[in-house]
Amino acid sequence: MMDSISLSLGIEVVLGTWVKSADVKRKTLLTATGETISYKFLIIATGARALKLEEFGLTGSDAGNVCYLRDLADATRLVDVMQSCIGGNAVVIGGGYIGMECAASLVINKLNVTMVFPEAHTMARLFTPKIASYYEDYYIAKGVKFIKGTVMSSFDMDSDGKVTAVNLKDGSWLPADMVVVGIGIRPNTALFEGQLTMEKGGIKVNGRMQASDSSVYAVGDVAAFPVKLFGETRRLEHVDSARKSARHAVAAIMDPEKINEFDYLPFFYSRVFTLSWQFYGDNAGEVVHFGDFSGNTFGAYWVNKGNLVGSFLEGGSKEQYEAISKVTRLRPAIEDLGELEKLGLGYALAESQKLLQPPPPRDGGDSALVLDKRPLYAWHATAGVVVAASVAAFAYWYGRKRRRW
Repeated sequence: MMDSISLSLGIEVVLGTWVKSADVKRKTLLTATGETISYKFLIIATGARALKLEEFGLTGSDAGNVCYLRDLADATRLVDVMQSCIGGNAVVIGGGYIGMECAASLVINKLNVTMVFPEAHTMARLFTPKIASYYEDYYIAKGVKFIKGTVMSSFDMDSDGKVTAVNLKDGSWLPADMVVVGIGIRPNTALFEGQLTMEKGGIKVNGRMQASDSSVYAVGDVAAFPVKLFGETRRLEHVDSARKSARHAVAAIMDPEKINEFDYLPFFYSRVFTLSWQFYGDNAGEVVHFGDFSGNTFGAYWVNKGNLVGSFLEGGSKEQYEAISKVTRLRPAIEDLGELEKLGLGYALAESQKLLQPPPPRDGGDSALVLDKRPLYAWHATAGVVVAASVAAFAYWYGRKRRRW
């Protein structure tokens, strides 16, 4: 059944159905209930779907105690399964965002957790081995076990269709009362294949978030957009870029003469247990670690082709996080990596303070660290309309658990 809700702001919300097909040339959408919707402008915010085991030649996604996490129904089911096997064994397949955050929540809820992934360390797309080692040691101290360099090969099932063990490709097996699968996502682009230009696995857009058809815009996980700071197209999978790209697309439609090109600084963050980290920019080039890796506050800079392009910080204050974001956007020239390591977080704090004052005249003297005279691009206000319900629901639930931890 399809429900239509008219809101006071002139927004009509259609529930209980989905778009079955799209015709970009005719500017129409066909819903599963047979209704045709015409549009002047279309914003594609279809996000991404979780990759399933079956896409890797495996089976078992329909087992009663195998969980994914992408939408609200997934989140509700994961919580129900978890609460039904407190004290039991949980196996997490995957060592990325979903794997790390779910593993922490499972431990907090008193399950015995083992993480399995093929990479050499957790969060391999972002973390350096040194950074990963810190978090892995922390997780181990909380009781999490890691099995690296292998993948699952099959499940053992009972007569009720539930997984009882996870068999690994290296020949070992793990007892399991529940399994969480976090092996990546795939953008939902099927409706527009052959109609819009694709790139990086998503829908290619320009600096206005506008697709190859000028009446169509794409935002969030599904959009491959130009990152001005690095001069290349990227598709980013994070709630922050979803919010900001959505706001920018709406602004481009409402006032196209005044809107500038989207000028986004890539931003990622996570909170697990009592830990909290933020990353800005790009993890390319040479890495410079700083801080006390035996304590609570540490981080890293990435220097590529002579410029600082990325910054990571664990355990920072609001001021410190703002400092590393500002210095990353500025992309200062770095001539001495050893000096940068010595200054550590102090470098970002000092440079961010300089941004608040008129720059002093240059005396022409030598300096180990030289800042380019690059303009700071204005930040776009953070607000948004595209947030995955599952992430919001799970974050709220997980936050309540953390406060009790």
